[in-house]
Amino acid sequence: MQLDKCKVMASKKKPLWLEFSPMPSPTSSTPVGIIFKEGDDLRQDMLVIQTLVVMESIWQEKSLDLNLIPYGCISTGHNIGMIEIVRNAATIAAVQRSHGGTTSAFRNDALFEWLKSKCPLQEIHYKTVERFVKSCAGYCVATYVLGIGDRHNDNIMITDQGNLFHIDFGHFLGNRKRFLGVNRERAPFVLTPDFLYVMGRVKGGKSLYFQRFKV
Repeated sequence: MQLDKCKVMASKKKPLWLEFSPMPSPTSSTPVGIIFKEGDDLRQDMLVIQTLVVMESIWQEKSLDLNLIPYGCISTGHNIGMIEIVRNAATIAAVQRSHGGTTSAFRNDALFEWLKSKCPLQEIHYKTVERFVKSCAGYCVATYVLGIGDRHNDNIMITDQGNLFHIDFGHFLGNRKRFLGVNRERAPFVLTPDFLYVMGRVKGGKSLYFQRFKV
């Protein structure tokens, strides 16, 4: 294996972003990307991701494809392990910063505009929004049932194709973050005005996508 890229990420635990490629390789191939992390018990993440795989299989048996992304994760020791990098994806925080900067907190259209820039053709954009609605619904149900906490825009990501997915499952089964004994998270799941805007539900108006989300 040949190391192609290595960088220290900006999050609290300072994990390493690593990209490898086979060596020697007769043909060009996509590098293998992992995040090497120390300081968190990744067994929790493994349990949640394995549960997501089971939930997805149950839904698919009922002809429901909710486009979950159960990325790879393995604990290799005490509070140490590796996480698969999902390609062509960005955090919701990064999307908001790229389409609004410091004023992004007061805008609801940043995520919609970002998706539109990734899919300029109208037909492809419709498919992207459809994929977004399904994956958003799937993760709303999954995070609610599993009691996953610490949900903020740095722990929610989206791919260029519209797949919404959650990461970092250090708080689950109702173990939510508290500050001075007060529960910081009161919403049962994350459904922000940004997400509703993508679904076409603006100022409480009717939306076919939102109706499908609720079903």
